[in-house]
Formats: sequence, structure tokens, C-alpha cells
Amino acid sequence: MPIFTASPGSVSRTNIPFLSQIFACDSSATISQNHQHFSTSTITSSNGTRTKAPGILNIPFFSSCYSTKRAAFFTPKVSVSSGNAKAEGVVDQQESLSPEDVRHARRSADWKAARAYNERGLIFEGRVEGFNGGGLLIRFYSLLGFLPFPQLGPSHSCKEPHKTIQEVAKSLTGSLIPVKVIQADEVSRKLIFSEKEAFWSKFSRQINVGDIFQGRVGSVEDYGAFIHLRFPDGHYYLTGLVHVSEVSWDLVQDVRDVLTEGDELRVKIVTVDRDKSRITLSIKQLEEDPLLETLEKVMPQDASDSPDYRNDGYEIEPLPGLNIILQELLKEDGIKDVKISRQGFEKRVVSQDLQLWLSNVPPSGDQFTLLARAGRQVQEILLTTSLDQEGIKGALQQVLERVP
Repeated sequence: MPIFTASPGSVSRTNIPFLSQIFACDSSATISQNHQHFSTSTITSSNGTRTKAPGILNIPFFSSCYSTKRAAFFTPKVSVSSGNAKAEGVVDQQESLSPEDVRHARRSADWKAARAYNERGLIFEGRVEGFNGGGLLIRFYSLLGFLPFPQLGPSHSCKEPHKTIQEVAKSLTGSLIPVKVIQADEVSRKLIFSEKEAFWSKFSRQINVGDIFQGRVGSVEDYGAFIHLRFPDGHYYLTGLVHVSEVSWDLVQDVRDVLTEGDELRVKIVTVDRDKSRITLSIKQLEEDPLLETLEKVMPQDASDSPDYRNDGYEIEPLPGLNIILQELLKEDGIKDVKISRQGFEKRVVSQDLQLWLSNVPPSGDQFTLLARAGRQVQEILLTTSLDQEGIKGALQQVLERVP
């Protein structure tokens, strides 16, 4: 691969606050029979009749949702007289909360829970309540948040590629999907979710640089194409970018000339930025470089009959930016001579940038081979030196640091 490239000329829910567990319910929810926990007090009236008065409402920490219409929060006060056992005390509801107070407390607790999910990066299983023109409506306890369509994971559209995004949204209504809270602003009432971020947390640890994936082309932009990666279970969870320079060894002016949305292809993972949740991919690195680091691979079989071949009997004009590099190489210790011996022309443009290789061709005595490429031109440079390959690479590195 090139030594040098230069452009010419330059919570879990157990950790969520207690109130959110109490108030985490749909507004239409009712108290389940097996979750009604009331204590009682026995009262004997003056005529000897024994009755039971309601005591304290006891809600367990992990109780199910309780309707605000039936579960007012108060502590009844009951007093029982001695002697004739006259019932003097009745439930005092002056300290009870109104339904509006309960709703307010519940929503406040749920906003606090949403901020906790956001700050801790936790995944929430949210129910899709519906959708509109921009995204999905996601239930978060008593709150209703929003998941923009661009934050929807790629698995849905890849599973049913012929459906529109509105049809995909309709099919998801009523289902549970993993999401992350990416914005929780109680003041502006903005509760925003992302399924992509949830997928990243769950599946990014399963990928590494150098891995090869089958992928499906998503959107195609001027600067490259987004590729959805297919995992062993057949679903597409993560998306990476193939930059235009990594699409092909040919010079690609417009990515759309090469790739189309929906295309199936193989890609190689080049980098994984876990902090920014980004993956860069390459298509061309799964193909053999047409240069193969030897000039013979781009030279015709009978070089002497080809107009694209020049030997050292001709004056060869160095590629733009190459001449100054060769002059600086002669200043390095151990470099005795540098000269362009011949050049060839590739059938296709790989890059307009100047690229410099140390060829894999075995040295002949103290003579090594360098290759320079730009556009269709490839020039072979003979380097006479007492240095070994590592020494040559070090000398080149020092030269390139000095060359503007």
C-alpha cells in the first residue's frame, strides 16, 4: 500500500427514581385485582355493629400501573373510642392529592426518569403508539415522545424494502422497539428517541476493523454511500459509510454511477469510532490493486511495441511533485543515486493524487525500486542505497516531512 499520498499543489429500571415506578402507567390503566393492597381497621359502633374502615394504601416498589382515578394518595386517619367503643374517627381526606396533583407528580417523576435514561445511556423498550409525517410516537411511562424517521434502525426498511416509510411505521404501531433517550427537556416538552443509538449500544461491540460484512446500499450521496451491515441473524443493525475514494480503484466522479440504493455487496470495516458511533467501510480493499506494486502489471507483454512504454533512452518528465522528493532523497545519508528508469500507463485512472510505493520487487544488489503513480501514469524509480527496506522507509518519511 502507499507510503505517501499527496494532492498536487498542496438503568435498568431498578435504578430509576421510585416515583416513576408508581406513576409509570397509561392514563387508561386500572388497578389489577392482585395488586390491591389495603390494610383495614375494625370499628365497633355504639349499637355493637362491627365495621371495617379502610387503612393505608400499600403500593409495592415494583407494582403495576395504578389509575389516578382510583388511587388517590392520602393517609386516612381513624380514631376508635374506648368505653362504649363509639366510632368517632372517619377518613380525613383534607391531605389527599387531587387527580390533577397526582398527574402532575407522575409526569414530573417520568421526566426525571427520562433524564436518567439519557444521562446513563440506558436502553428503554418503548411501545409505538402511532406515527405522523416525521416519525414514530413512543410511549415512555405516562409521557409520549418522538422518534424521527432518520433515527429509526435500518432493519425495518431492509426487511421490507418495497414498503414506504409510512407503511413501515404503520406496521410497527403497537410493537415494542429498543430506543435510547437522546433529548429530555421538560421545559420545552421535548422527548426524543433513537433506535439507531440503541442498536449501536447493543451491536457495536460485535464488529472490529478488518471484518467483512455482506451489506445493502442505503442512501447514496455525493461524498459516498451508506451501507447497512447484515449480521449473522439476517437483520441489519448498523450502518457505515463508504467514502467515494473507497468505492473503486477507478477514479469515481459520481458515486451514483457505481452504486444504487438496494444493491447487495461485500464491504470491509476500515475504522470504528465508538465515541462518535461511526463506521467507515471500503469496497475496493476487497479487490486486488491493479498496480500490484510492480510496473510489469500495467505494462503490455511486448513493451517495446507499445506507445505507452518509455525506457531510459527517453527523457521522462517526473510526475508533478515528484522531482522535489527525488532531490531531497539525495540529501539523505546512505542514498547514492535516484533516477526515473521507465514509465507505463494504466488503462484506468486510479487517483489524481501522487502516490509513492516501495515495490515488492527484490533488490538487485544495492538497488531498490520505487513506484510513483498519478492519474494513469506510473513511473519506476531506481534507488541506489546502502540502506535496507526499513532504512529507505525512514528516509522517505523524513523527506516527506520536509516537502511542503
